[in-house]
Amino acid sequence: MTTLLDLHELTKAFFGIAAVKSVSLSVNAGETLGLIGQNGAGKSTLMNLVGGVIAPDSGRMLLNGQPYSPRTPAAAQRSGIAFIHQELNLFTNLSIAENIFISDFPRARFPGSFDRAKIKQQTRALLASVGLDLAPDTPVDRISPGERQLVEIARALHQDASLIIFDEPTTSLTARETERLFAIMDQLSSQGKGLIYISHILSDVRKLADRIAVMRDGELVALENASDFPVNRMIALMVGRSIEQLYPPRTSTPTDQSLLEIKDVSTAGIVEKVSFQLHRGEVLGLFGLMGSGRTELARMIFGMDPFEQGDIVVEGQSVRNPSPRSSIRNRMAFVTENRREEGLLMSIDIANNISLVSLPEFARNLIQMIDTQHLEESARETASVLQLKSGDIRQQPAKSLSGGNQQKVVIAKWLLSRPSIFIMDEPTRGIDVGAKYEIYSIIDRLAADGSGVLIISSELEELIGMCDRILVMSRGEVVGEFARDQFDRQHILSAAFRENHSPADEPMKRD
Repeated sequence: MTTLLDLHELTKAFFGIAAVKSVSLSVNAGETLGLIGQNGAGKSTLMNLVGGVIAPDSGRMLLNGQPYSPRTPAAAQRSGIAFIHQELNLFTNLSIAENIFISDFPRARFPGSFDRAKIKQQTRALLASVGLDLAPDTPVDRISPGERQLVEIARALHQDASLIIFDEPTTSLTARETERLFAIMDQLSSQGKGLIYISHILSDVRKLADRIAVMRDGELVALENASDFPVNRMIALMVGRSIEQLYPPRTSTPTDQSLLEIKDVSTAGIVEKVSFQLHRGEVLGLFGLMGSGRTELARMIFGMDPFEQGDIVVEGQSVRNPSPRSSIRNRMAFVTENRREEGLLMSIDIANNISLVSLPEFARNLIQMIDTQHLEESARETASVLQLKSGDIRQQPAKSLSGGNQQKVVIAKWLLSRPSIFIMDEPTRGIDVGAKYEIYSIIDRLAADGSGVLIISSELEELIGMCDRILVMSRGEVVGEFARDQFDRQHILSAAFRENHSPADEPMKRD
């Protein structure tokens, strides 16, 4: 096999903490290398070294047998490396075509002008190759997160790179879009391109990869053929111990007391007469395919988006024109699926991010002076509960954390406010199996302490493992309700697709 990329003893540290420790690894032409590890294990940092985002402190890289030391992502791109990041890197105010050709617009015959017909023609072909039927001039801010992910993949295909790095590419994709991506990856590999695939979905990694590399605490701890690498052993190597179960046992039972009641909430074309209750001590799941209206409904409940009709009742009190401010006063929390743009202030330190919602609770005396010592102690305690991997939380900015640790900061921000109603939209997206268990345990503890938790998730197994009930949405409506003793994967999926499915009162067996 021809070696495309060869890494020798790469090392990188941030804020005195080693993120990558003497890692040596290679990728061959026509090979898919799986790269796995917990959040903070060093996977994304290692790939950022390859992609020219940051420079190593020591070690060397070879690309096609030649010394390789990119100083910028543009330099890596010119060398034939495409990087599809965990967080999308698109300009939302520009069109799809402008994003794809952002660095190399085809020139027209006249100086300073572009060949717009050629741009549109090539964009249509690229979008078709990833299964998207969208106009090239569609603004990116008008398309869904899953469609944005496919646009980024189309941009990588446009670069005709010899090595493509996929960092959690399926986090925003539907099952159908994921299948399309995997087919594209197989095609690229058969063309002799080298692929690096980073994902927390270990079954996908094992299915796609030829070899699998495992990182833990910045070090490469295993490199084995995928066919000989069972998932249980992957998990044990990732976390440094054996995990006997993926979901913690539930320690509470829902009561009859309603914390949140949604009555016929509607907005034309988005949600239609949605009604349900969330009870004290309950973990309620909300499942649906992309475009079902589940995220839009959650935003309406929290007051981030308006609704046209219906009523929201919080602990027996009707809430008129809800807003995020009033929701926080009513002890509601909302973990958004878009942590970078809506959940965090990326440039400020971790401690200040954690304290964003709870600042008024730490104000003292008549002039509302913040008790900074108490606030910092509480922030550190919450970060410790979530096992946040970071340096000094008063110094390190949120943007320097891995994706999973950024999500932990978002959750810590709300935990500090001690909500009684917790809305969590994709709370474990991009988070490794060990960290997921920690968050599931926190969710169980919140319910045991009397909170109600509404979880929106694309991972049906996650909802089956954690919830007391699951509501299914399709085309803006609640089309199914399943109690815990009725959970059945096939029936729930059938409801989401609006196929013939058993009504909620028909007994079903759990998988």
